[in-house]
Amino acid sequence: MDTNNLLRQLLMIGVGTTSLVAERVKQVSEEWVREGKFNPEQARTLMDEVMAQLNEGNGALEEQFQRLFRNTLQDLGVPRQAEMDELRGRLDRLERQVRDLENRAWK
Repeated sequence: MDTNNLLRQLLMIGVGTTSLVAERVKQVSEEWVREGKFNPEQARTLMDEVMAQLNEGNGALEEQFQRLFRNTLQDLGVPRQAEMDELRGRLDRLERQVRDLENRAWK
């Protein structure tokens, strides 16, 4: 299975779940207003608080998603950018040394 596709699906599941929870809270709060259990201001406050908590949870979910993504890439053997930069630097130094040795051999 394509790792990128799997990660995209996991992210969409998280977004979909958040949307479903928000919609359900909205429905329940509207029902409570109709039944007189809440006034409209209380319903708005409840909705705002739930959305704030969902947004906080999304930040944690995004952090977990990024950690999972990094771990998956590491498990697959994909080097980090810092490792690639280090290897490029080493390669540049070796190429320079080979050129210097070749130049010395021709003199």
